[in-house]
Amino acid sequence: MASKPDKTLETFPNPFSNRDYHIHMEIPEFTCLCPKTGQPDFATLILDYIPDKKCIELKSLKLYIWSYRDDGVFHEAVTNIILDDLVAALKPRYIRLIARFYVRGGIFTNIIVDYRKKGWKCKSLILMPELSGQLNFRE
Repeated sequence: MASKPDKTLETFPNPFSNRDYHIHMEIPEFTCLCPKTGQPDFATLILDYIPDKKCIELKSLKLYIWSYRDDGVFHEAVTNIILDDLVAALKPRYIRLIARFYVRGGIFTNIIVDYRKKGWKCKSLILMPELSGQLNFRE
């Protein structure tokens, strides 16, 4: 049976919940629709998180991301909604989502949102990639 978009995020038990470790994902094919014009907006999502008891299952993440393809939503809203859904599903120690939208009308938009579990303190230095220059285009 063919896959279809789905807003359900599945998880699996963190196999190393006794330590902090960094999971980095890049999702270069995010699409949604401009709520004003109905035109497609394209972005690369950069997801970094430190799991607690759960990790995200990748196929469900793919189908979840695909589910926004026909949604009319502002960049700021969709980035925050995705982060909130990931926090609800994972309850991570730390999570950061960067949405790097491709140029539209001569304007690049980058949205950065994060969440830190109450009381969690980083056990070691965490190097998370920062945006280095404007690369919101396909090479």
